Amino acid sequence: MNKKRKSPLWMLVPMGVIIVVLSIVLIVITLKSGNQRIETASALGTPGGEKEEESVDAAGSVQAEPEAADTGPAQVYVSPDVPQKVKDKVKSMSLEEKAAQLFFVTPEAITQVDAATVAGEDTKKAYEQYPVGGIIYFSRNIQGPDQLKEMLSKTQNYAKEIAGVPVFLGVDEEGGEVSRVAGNKNFSVTRYESMRAIGDSRDTSQAYDVGKNLASYLKEIGFNIDFAPDADVITNSGNTVIGDRSFGEDPQLTADMAAQVVRGLQDNGVSACLKHFPGLGGTVEDSHEERAYTDKTLEEMEQEEMIPFIEGIKAEPDLIMAGHISIPKSLGDDTPASLSEKVLTGLLRDKYGYDGLIITDALDMKAVSGVYSPAEASVKALQAGADMLLMPEDFKAAYRGVLDAVRSGDLSQERIDASVERILRLKMKNYDYP
Repeated sequence: MNKKRKSPLWMLVPMGVIIVVLSIVLIVITLKSGNQRIETASALGTPGGEKEEESVDAAGSVQAEPEAADTGPAQVYVSPDVPQKVKDKVKSMSLEEKAAQLFFVTPEAITQVDAATVAGEDTKKAYEQYPVGGIIYFSRNIQGPDQLKEMLSKTQNYAKEIAGVPVFLGVDEEGGEVSRVAGNKNFSVTRYESMRAIGDSRDTSQAYDVGKNLASYLKEIGFNIDFAPDADVITNSGNTVIGDRSFGEDPQLTADMAAQVVRGLQDNGVSACLKHFPGLGGTVEDSHEERAYTDKTLEEMEQEEMIPFIEGIKAEPDLIMAGHISIPKSLGDDTPASLSEKVLTGLLRDKYGYDGLIITDALDMKAVSGVYSPAEASVKALQAGADMLLMPEDFKAAYRGVLDAVRSGDLSQERIDASVERILRLKMKNYDYP
Protein backbone atom coordinates (compact mmCIF):
# COMPACT_ATOMS: atom_id res chain seq x y z
CA MET A 1 0.00 0.00 0.00
CA ASN A 2 1.34 3.38 -1.07
CA LYS A 3 1.74 6.13 1.62
CA LYS A 4 0.06 9.51 1.00
CA ARG A 5 2.69 12.10 0.33
CA LYS A 6 2.68 15.15 2.62
CA SER A 7 3.36 18.64 1.25
CA PRO A 8 6.57 20.09 2.49
CA LEU A 9 6.24 22.75 5.24
CA TRP A 10 8.04 25.34 3.12
CA MET A 11 5.20 25.18 0.56
CA LEU A 12 2.35 25.55 3.07
CA VAL A 13 3.59 28.86 4.55
CA PRO A 14 3.61 30.89 1.29
CA MET A 15 0.18 29.58 0.35
CA GLY A 16 -1.23 30.83 3.69
CA VAL A 17 0.30 34.27 3.16
CA ILE A 18 -1.16 34.49 -0.34
CA ILE A 19 -4.64 33.62 0.94
CA VAL A 20 -4.45 36.32 3.66
CA VAL A 21 -3.24 38.99 1.20
CA LEU A 22 -5.99 38.16 -1.30
CA SER A 23 -8.59 38.41 1.46
CA ILE A 24 -7.35 41.88 2.50
CA VAL A 25 -7.39 43.11 -1.12
CA LEU A 26 -10.98 41.93 -1.57
CA ILE A 27 -12.07 43.69 1.64
CA VAL A 28 -10.44 47.00 0.58
CA ILE A 29 -12.06 46.87 -2.86
CA THR A 30 -15.46 46.25 -1.28
CA LEU A 31 -15.10 49.16 1.18
CA LYS A 32 -13.97 51.62 -1.52
CA SER A 33 -16.87 50.64 -3.73
CA GLY A 34 -19.31 51.21 -0.87
CA ASN A 35 -17.82 54.62 -0.02
CA GLN A 36 -18.09 55.73 -3.64
CA ARG A 37 -21.79 54.82 -3.69
CA ILE A 38 -22.36 56.75 -0.45
CA GLU A 39 -20.48 59.84 -1.71
CA THR A 40 -22.37 59.84 -5.00
CA ALA A 41 -25.72 59.56 -3.28
CA SER A 42 -24.77 62.35 -0.86
CA ALA A 43 -23.61 64.67 -3.63
CA LEU A 44 -26.79 64.16 -5.62
CA GLY A 45 -28.93 64.77 -2.56
CA THR A 46 -27.57 68.25 -1.55
CA PRO A 47 -27.81 71.66 -3.30
CA GLY A 48 -24.82 72.43 -5.50
CA GLY A 49 -23.45 68.93 -5.16
CA GLU A 50 -21.83 69.74 -1.80
CA LYS A 51 -21.40 66.81 0.55
CA GLU A 52 -22.90 66.85 3.99
CA GLU A 53 -20.97 65.49 6.94
CA GLU A 54 -21.78 61.81 7.52
CA SER A 55 -21.91 59.55 10.55
CA VAL A 56 -22.72 55.90 11.04
CA ASP A 57 -25.18 54.86 13.72
CA ALA A 58 -24.93 51.71 15.83
CA ALA A 59 -26.77 49.69 13.17
CA GLY A 60 -24.30 50.73 10.52
CA SER A 61 -26.60 52.99 8.47
CA VAL A 62 -25.29 56.30 7.17
CA GLN A 63 -26.89 59.48 8.54
CA ALA A 64 -26.32 63.18 7.75
CA GLU A 65 -25.17 65.34 10.66
CA PRO A 66 -27.75 68.06 11.46
CA GLU A 67 -26.65 71.66 10.80
CA ALA A 68 -25.70 73.63 13.90
CA ALA A 69 -28.36 76.09 14.98
CA ASP A 70 -27.41 79.76 14.54
CA THR A 71 -28.01 80.78 18.11
CA GLY A 72 -24.76 82.59 18.92
CA PRO A 73 -23.98 86.30 18.65
CA ALA A 74 -23.42 87.86 15.24
CA GLN A 75 -19.89 87.96 13.91
CA VAL A 76 -18.06 91.03 15.18
CA TYR A 77 -16.80 93.45 12.53
CA VAL A 78 -13.16 94.17 13.41
CA SER A 79 -11.32 96.94 11.58
CA PRO A 80 -8.36 95.54 9.63
CA ASP A 81 -6.03 98.51 10.15
CA VAL A 82 -5.61 99.37 13.82
CA PRO A 83 -2.27 100.81 15.03
CA GLN A 84 -0.48 98.82 17.71
CA LYS A 85 -0.51 101.88 19.97
CA VAL A 86 -4.31 101.79 19.91
CA LYS A 87 -4.44 98.05 20.60
CA ASP A 88 -2.09 98.49 23.54
CA LYS A 89 -4.21 101.30 24.96
CA VAL A 90 -7.40 99.25 24.68
CA LYS A 91 -5.74 96.31 26.47
CA SER A 92 -4.79 98.61 29.35
CA MET A 93 -8.32 99.98 29.83
CA SER A 94 -10.85 98.71 32.34
CA LEU A 95 -14.32 97.65 31.22
CA GLU A 96 -15.74 100.82 32.78
CA GLU A 97 -13.32 103.02 30.81
CA LYS A 98 -14.14 101.22 27.56
CA ALA A 99 -17.89 101.51 28.12
CA ALA A 100 -17.61 105.25 28.79
CA GLN A 101 -15.80 105.78 25.47
CA LEU A 102 -18.86 104.46 23.62
CA PHE A 103 -21.02 107.41 24.71
CA PHE A 104 -21.41 110.83 23.08
CA VAL A 105 -23.44 112.95 25.49
CA THR A 106 -24.26 116.51 26.50
CA PRO A 107 -22.14 118.10 29.25
CA GLU A 108 -25.28 118.20 31.40
CA ALA A 109 -25.56 114.40 31.24
CA ILE A 110 -22.41 113.97 33.32
CA THR A 111 -22.39 117.21 35.37
CA GLN A 112 -26.13 117.31 36.20
CA VAL A 113 -26.25 121.12 35.76
CA ASP A 114 -29.13 122.76 33.86
CA ALA A 115 -27.01 124.42 31.16
CA ALA A 116 -23.24 124.02 31.09
CA THR A 117 -21.42 127.19 30.02
CA VAL A 118 -18.13 126.70 31.87
CA ALA A 119 -15.77 123.81 32.54
CA GLY A 120 -14.39 123.90 36.06
CA GLU A 121 -13.79 121.52 38.94
CA ASP A 122 -17.30 120.06 38.68
CA THR A 123 -16.64 119.15 35.06
CA LYS A 124 -13.30 117.61 35.98
CA LYS A 125 -14.82 115.50 38.77
CA ALA A 126 -17.64 114.38 36.49
CA TYR A 127 -15.20 113.35 33.79
CA GLU A 128 -13.12 111.41 36.30
CA GLN A 129 -16.19 109.33 37.04
CA TYR A 130 -17.46 109.12 33.45
CA PRO A 131 -14.64 109.57 30.89
CA VAL A 132 -17.02 109.59 27.91
CA GLY A 133 -15.82 109.40 24.33
CA GLY A 134 -17.58 112.55 23.15
CA ILE A 135 -19.49 115.63 24.30
CA ILE A 136 -22.00 117.47 22.13
CA TYR A 137 -22.91 121.13 22.63
CA PHE A 138 -26.11 123.02 21.84
CA SER A 139 -27.20 126.65 21.70
CA ARG A 140 -27.77 126.72 25.46
CA ASN A 141 -24.05 126.07 25.98
CA ILE A 142 -22.88 128.81 23.61
CA GLN A 143 -22.67 132.43 24.78
CA GLY A 144 -19.76 133.91 22.86
CA PRO A 145 -16.35 133.19 21.30
CA ASP A 146 -14.18 133.59 24.40
CA GLN A 147 -16.54 131.68 26.68
CA LEU A 148 -16.90 128.78 24.25
CA LYS A 149 -13.19 128.50 23.48
CA GLU A 150 -12.29 128.45 27.16
CA MET A 151 -14.92 125.83 27.99
CA LEU A 152 -13.84 123.52 25.17
CA SER A 153 -10.14 123.98 25.87
CA LYS A 154 -10.51 123.11 29.55
CA THR A 155 -12.72 120.13 28.78
CA GLN A 156 -10.18 118.79 26.30
CA ASN A 157 -7.33 119.23 28.75
CA TYR A 158 -9.28 117.40 31.47
CA ALA A 159 -9.92 114.50 29.10
CA LYS A 160 -6.27 114.09 28.15
CA GLU A 161 -5.19 114.34 31.76
CA ILE A 162 -7.79 111.90 33.11
CA ALA A 163 -8.35 109.40 30.29
CA GLY A 164 -5.05 109.72 28.45
CA VAL A 165 -6.90 110.28 25.16
CA PRO A 166 -8.66 113.30 23.62
CA VAL A 167 -12.42 113.68 23.84
CA PHE A 168 -14.61 114.27 20.79
CA LEU A 169 -16.13 117.77 21.01
CA GLY A 170 -19.05 117.94 18.61
CA VAL A 171 -21.74 120.30 17.41
CA ASP A 172 -24.60 120.39 14.88
CA GLU A 173 -23.32 123.00 12.44
CA GLU A 174 -24.88 122.09 9.10
CA GLY A 175 -25.12 125.63 7.77
CA GLY A 176 -28.54 127.16 7.22
CA GLU A 177 -31.28 126.41 9.74
CA VAL A 178 -29.18 124.14 11.96
CA SER A 179 -26.25 126.35 12.98
CA ARG A 180 -25.52 126.36 16.71
CA VAL A 181 -22.53 128.69 16.36
CA ALA A 182 -23.35 130.80 13.31
CA GLY A 183 -26.88 131.20 14.65
CA ASN A 184 -25.51 133.06 17.67
CA LYS A 185 -25.31 136.81 17.01
CA ASN A 186 -22.10 137.06 19.06
CA PHE A 187 -20.14 135.15 16.41
CA SER A 188 -18.99 136.96 13.28
CA VAL A 189 -19.05 133.96 10.96
CA THR A 190 -20.90 133.19 7.73
CA ARG A 191 -24.37 131.72 8.07
CA TYR A 192 -25.73 130.11 4.92
CA GLU A 193 -29.29 130.46 3.74
CA SER A 194 -29.76 126.68 3.44
CA MET A 195 -28.16 123.60 1.99
CA ARG A 196 -31.08 123.46 -0.44
CA ALA A 197 -29.83 126.74 -1.90
CA ILE A 198 -26.35 125.24 -2.29
CA GLY A 199 -27.88 122.22 -4.01
CA ASP A 200 -29.92 124.42 -6.34
CA SER A 201 -26.69 126.04 -7.54
CA ARG A 202 -25.55 122.61 -8.83
CA ASP A 203 -22.01 123.87 -8.19
CA THR A 204 -20.15 121.30 -6.09
CA SER A 205 -17.32 123.75 -5.45
CA GLN A 206 -19.77 125.76 -3.35
CA ALA A 207 -20.41 122.67 -1.25
CA TYR A 208 -16.68 122.22 -0.68
CA ASP A 209 -16.41 125.87 0.36
CA VAL A 210 -19.23 125.34 2.87
CA GLY A 211 -17.28 122.52 4.52
CA LYS A 212 -14.05 124.50 4.42
CA ASN A 213 -15.65 127.57 5.99
CA LEU A 214 -17.41 125.57 8.72
CA ALA A 215 -14.15 123.85 9.62
CA SER A 216 -12.22 127.11 9.71
CA TYR A 217 -14.18 128.54 12.62
CA LEU A 218 -15.15 125.30 14.35
CA LYS A 219 -11.54 124.15 14.64
CA GLU A 220 -10.41 127.58 15.83
CA ILE A 221 -13.03 127.46 18.60
CA GLY A 222 -12.05 123.95 19.66
CA PHE A 223 -14.56 121.58 18.04
CA ASN A 224 -13.21 118.50 16.30
CA ILE A 225 -16.46 116.93 15.04
CA ASP A 226 -19.27 118.50 13.03
CA PHE A 227 -22.47 116.49 12.74
CA ALA A 228 -22.80 117.45 9.09
CA PRO A 229 -23.59 117.20 6.23
CA ASP A 230 -27.20 116.08 5.95
CA ALA A 231 -27.18 113.54 3.12
CA ASP A 232 -30.93 112.87 3.08
CA VAL A 233 -32.66 112.90 -0.30
CA ILE A 234 -36.16 114.38 -0.27
CA THR A 235 -38.28 111.66 -1.89
CA ASN A 236 -41.54 112.56 -0.13
CA SER A 237 -42.97 116.03 -0.72
CA GLY A 238 -44.62 115.82 2.69
CA ASN A 239 -41.25 115.69 4.46
CA THR A 240 -40.81 118.82 6.56
CA VAL A 241 -38.44 117.44 9.20
CA ILE A 242 -35.44 117.52 6.87
CA GLY A 243 -36.75 120.09 4.41
CA ASP A 244 -34.15 122.66 3.31
CA ARG A 245 -31.45 120.95 5.34
CA SER A 246 -31.24 118.58 2.35
CA PHE A 247 -29.51 119.41 -0.92
CA GLY A 248 -32.69 118.40 -2.76
CA GLU A 249 -34.57 115.61 -4.52
CA ASP A 250 -31.82 114.43 -6.87
CA PRO A 251 -29.96 111.46 -5.34
CA GLN A 252 -26.78 111.86 -7.38
CA LEU A 253 -26.62 115.63 -6.92
CA THR A 254 -27.13 115.19 -3.19
CA ALA A 255 -24.37 112.57 -3.18
CA ASP A 256 -21.95 114.89 -4.98
CA MET A 257 -22.76 117.85 -2.74
CA ALA A 258 -22.55 115.89 0.51
CA ALA A 259 -19.22 114.33 -0.48
CA GLN A 260 -17.75 117.77 -1.13
CA VAL A 261 -18.87 119.09 2.26
CA VAL A 262 -17.19 116.05 3.83
CA ARG A 263 -13.97 116.83 2.00
CA GLY A 264 -14.16 120.53 2.84
CA LEU A 265 -14.52 119.77 6.54
CA GLN A 266 -11.94 117.01 6.81
CA ASP A 267 -9.33 118.67 4.59
CA ASN A 268 -9.39 121.48 7.13
CA GLY A 269 -9.16 119.53 10.36
CA VAL A 270 -12.73 118.76 11.45
CA SER A 271 -14.31 115.31 11.23
CA ALA A 272 -17.51 115.10 9.18
CA CYS A 273 -20.57 112.95 9.86
CA LEU A 274 -22.87 111.87 7.01
CA LYS A 275 -26.43 111.61 8.28
CA HIS A 276 -29.03 109.97 8.60
CA PHE A 277 -28.32 106.52 7.12
CA PRO A 278 -30.15 104.87 5.36
CA GLY A 279 -32.07 108.10 4.67
CA LEU A 280 -34.91 110.09 6.26
CA GLY A 281 -36.05 112.01 3.18
CA GLY A 282 -38.94 109.68 2.44
CA THR A 283 -40.68 110.00 5.80
CA VAL A 284 -43.39 112.38 6.96
CA GLU A 285 -43.12 111.56 10.67
CA ASP A 286 -40.62 113.30 12.95
CA SER A 287 -38.46 110.75 14.78
CA HIS A 288 -37.95 113.33 17.54
CA GLU A 289 -41.63 112.89 18.43
CA GLU A 290 -42.69 109.47 17.12
CA ARG A 291 -41.66 106.51 15.05
CA ALA A 292 -40.75 107.40 11.47
CA TYR A 293 -41.64 104.91 8.74
CA THR A 294 -41.05 104.21 5.08
CA ASP A 295 -43.14 101.81 3.02
CA LYS A 296 -40.14 101.09 0.80
CA THR A 297 -37.87 98.07 1.03
CA LEU A 298 -34.15 98.43 1.62
CA GLU A 299 -33.60 97.42 -1.99
CA GLU A 300 -35.82 100.28 -3.15
CA MET A 301 -34.04 102.70 -0.82
CA GLU A 302 -30.71 101.67 -2.36
CA GLN A 303 -31.93 103.19 -5.64
CA GLU A 304 -32.64 106.62 -4.11
CA GLU A 305 -32.20 107.44 -0.42
CA MET A 306 -29.00 105.45 0.07
CA ILE A 307 -27.11 106.76 -2.95
CA PRO A 308 -25.52 109.72 -1.10
CA PHE A 309 -24.24 107.32 1.55
CA ILE A 310 -23.03 104.66 -0.88
CA GLU A 311 -21.25 107.33 -2.92
CA GLY A 312 -20.30 109.38 0.12
CA ILE A 313 -18.27 106.54 1.62
CA LYS A 314 -15.74 107.20 -1.15
CA ALA A 315 -15.06 110.58 0.49
CA GLU A 316 -14.11 108.66 3.67
CA PRO A 317 -16.27 110.46 6.24
CA ASP A 318 -14.96 109.87 9.73
CA LEU A 319 -18.49 109.18 10.99
CA ILE A 320 -21.86 108.08 9.64
CA MET A 321 -24.97 108.64 11.72
CA ALA A 322 -27.71 106.00 11.71
CA GLY A 323 -31.25 107.35 11.67
CA HIS A 324 -34.26 106.01 13.55
CA ILE A 325 -36.33 105.13 10.48
CA SER A 326 -38.40 101.92 10.59
CA ILE A 327 -38.41 99.77 7.43
CA PRO A 328 -40.97 97.03 8.18
CA LYS A 329 -41.08 95.63 4.63
CA SER A 330 -37.42 94.62 4.91
CA LEU A 331 -36.85 94.29 8.64
CA GLY A 332 -40.12 92.50 9.41
CA ASP A 333 -41.02 94.75 12.32
CA ASP A 334 -40.74 98.33 13.56
CA THR A 335 -37.12 98.12 14.71
CA PRO A 336 -35.40 101.43 13.86
CA ALA A 337 -32.50 101.21 11.42
CA SER A 338 -30.22 102.55 14.15
CA LEU A 339 -30.82 99.36 16.14
CA SER A 340 -30.79 96.93 13.21
CA GLU A 341 -27.88 94.56 12.61
CA LYS A 342 -29.12 94.00 9.06
CA VAL A 343 -28.76 97.72 8.32
CA LEU A 344 -25.63 98.66 10.27
CA THR A 345 -23.52 95.53 9.89
CA GLY A 346 -25.13 93.79 6.92
CA LEU A 347 -25.34 96.84 4.68
CA LEU A 348 -23.09 99.61 5.95
CA ARG A 349 -20.18 97.41 7.01
CA ASP A 350 -20.33 94.22 4.97
CA LYS A 351 -21.93 95.34 1.71
CA TYR A 352 -20.65 98.90 1.39
CA GLY A 353 -17.35 98.44 3.20
CA TYR A 354 -17.57 101.38 5.60
CA ASP A 355 -14.80 101.17 8.19
CA GLY A 356 -15.29 104.47 10.04
CA LEU A 357 -17.33 105.22 13.15
CA ILE A 358 -21.04 104.45 13.16
CA ILE A 359 -22.92 106.64 15.63
CA THR A 360 -26.62 106.52 16.38
CA ASP A 361 -28.86 109.53 16.08
CA ALA A 362 -29.90 110.87 19.48
CA LEU A 363 -31.31 107.99 21.51
CA ASP A 364 -33.54 110.33 23.52
CA MET A 365 -35.77 110.80 20.46
CA LYS A 366 -39.25 109.34 20.91
CA ALA A 367 -38.81 106.93 18.01
CA VAL A 368 -36.44 105.08 20.35
CA SER A 369 -37.04 106.30 23.91
CA GLY A 370 -40.80 105.83 23.52
CA VAL A 371 -40.25 102.11 22.95
CA TYR A 372 -37.00 101.08 24.62
CA SER A 373 -35.40 101.85 27.96
CA PRO A 374 -32.04 103.69 27.82
CA ALA A 375 -30.22 100.44 28.62
CA GLU A 376 -32.17 98.40 26.05
CA ALA A 377 -31.64 100.93 23.27
CA SER A 378 -27.92 101.23 23.98
CA VAL A 379 -27.31 97.49 24.09
CA LYS A 380 -29.39 96.88 20.96
CA ALA A 381 -27.47 99.56 19.04
CA LEU A 382 -24.12 98.05 20.01
CA GLN A 383 -25.33 94.55 19.13
CA ALA A 384 -26.42 95.89 15.75
CA GLY A 385 -22.97 97.31 15.05
CA ALA A 386 -23.01 100.93 16.25
CA ASP A 387 -19.76 102.24 17.73
CA MET A 388 -21.04 105.28 19.61
CA LEU A 389 -24.30 106.04 21.39
CA LEU A 390 -25.54 109.60 21.04
CA MET A 391 -27.49 111.15 23.90
CA PRO A 392 -29.39 108.31 25.56
CA GLU A 393 -32.39 109.57 27.52
CA ASP A 394 -30.68 108.61 30.79
CA PHE A 395 -26.93 108.36 30.30
CA LYS A 396 -26.14 106.73 33.64
CA ALA A 397 -28.82 104.07 33.20
CA ALA A 398 -27.56 103.38 29.68
CA TYR A 399 -23.96 103.17 30.89
CA ARG A 400 -24.90 100.67 33.61
CA GLY A 401 -26.92 98.70 31.06
CA VAL A 402 -23.90 98.31 28.78
CA LEU A 403 -21.72 97.17 31.68
CA ASP A 404 -24.34 94.64 32.77
CA ALA A 405 -24.71 93.33 29.20
CA VAL A 406 -20.98 92.66 28.92
CA ARG A 407 -20.84 90.98 32.32
CA SER A 408 -23.82 88.77 31.48
CA GLY A 409 -22.49 87.85 28.05
CA ASP A 410 -25.23 89.62 26.05
CA LEU A 411 -22.44 91.82 24.68
CA SER A 412 -19.04 90.27 24.09
CA GLN A 413 -15.80 91.87 25.19
CA GLU A 414 -14.65 91.51 21.58
CA ARG A 415 -17.61 93.58 20.39
CA ILE A 416 -16.81 96.41 22.81
CA ASP A 417 -13.09 96.33 22.02
CA ALA A 418 -13.73 96.60 18.27
CA SER A 419 -15.67 99.84 18.72
CA VAL A 420 -13.22 101.33 21.21
CA GLU A 421 -10.38 100.57 18.79
CA ARG A 422 -12.17 102.49 16.02
CA ILE A 423 -12.84 105.41 18.38
CA LEU A 424 -9.22 105.63 19.53
CA ARG A 425 -7.91 105.11 16.00
CA LEU A 426 -9.76 108.24 14.86
CA LYS A 427 -8.57 110.21 17.87
CA MET A 428 -4.98 109.18 17.19
CA LYS A 429 -5.21 109.99 13.49
CA ASN A 430 -6.79 113.43 13.71
CA TYR A 431 -6.09 114.92 17.07
CA ASP A 432 -3.34 115.62 19.57
CA TYR A 433 -3.01 112.11 21.01
CA PRO A 434 -0.87 112.04 24.20
